[in-house]
Amino acid sequence: MKKTKILVGAIFLAIIGLITIAADHIDAPAAAGTSADITDFYAFQGEDTDNLVFVANVQGLLSPSATGSASFDENVMVEFNIDIDNDNIENLVIQAIPKDGKMYFFGPYPPQTTGLNSTINEMATKSEVDITAYGSSAVVSNMNGMKFFAGPRDDPFFMDFARYGEIIGGNAPGFNNPGSDTFAGSNVMSIVVEVPKSQIGRTGTINTWVEAKARQ
Repeated sequence: MKKTKILVGAIFLAIIGLITIAADHIDAPAAAGTSADITDFYAFQGEDTDNLVFVANVQGLLSPSATGSASFDENVMVEFNIDIDNDNIENLVIQAIPKDGKMYFFGPYPPQTTGLNSTINEMATKSEVDITAYGSSAVVSNMNGMKFFAGPRDDPFFMDFARYGEIIGGNAPGFNNPGSDTFAGSNVMSIVVEVPKSQIGRTGTINTWVEAKARQ
């Protein structure tokens, strides 16, 4: 699970350009290389400053030769969680579920259950987008006042792991600028939701995190 905090509304307007990130490219063997393996979570203000953008990247370290055959696991749901009252319990969720070449989205809506287990309210706002094929132009859907994307993308996370090892070992004083991008040439499967702040229903501070949950 990746968790982070962002600001919305009037407070967010004071920090235009802020990007909040959680990253983890090496998960347990049971999750590694699957849609349950969340590599990055990004939350930031959209180009339209009335919107927030949530990005979950999964199934990292894909080589270009492996990306064409990569797909989202239809037994795994990716859930964006939003806490608006600072109690670290989700008040709203946006759920992403792949099926037959499409990504279906439910929400944002108040979940019936919270925590590790989730259910899907099929009466909640439902949106969808065709999953973009590798090498094709991005397919973006505009539905219910939101925008959606799902498909392979170049891994945006930058980290110089070799230099990091030298620093930890006491053999280097710090990172080079810009250094070497360990993830250059590798891809991820990406899920993107752009949602109006009005649909979050709050200004001020919110907490947000993303989870991958397997079908039971």
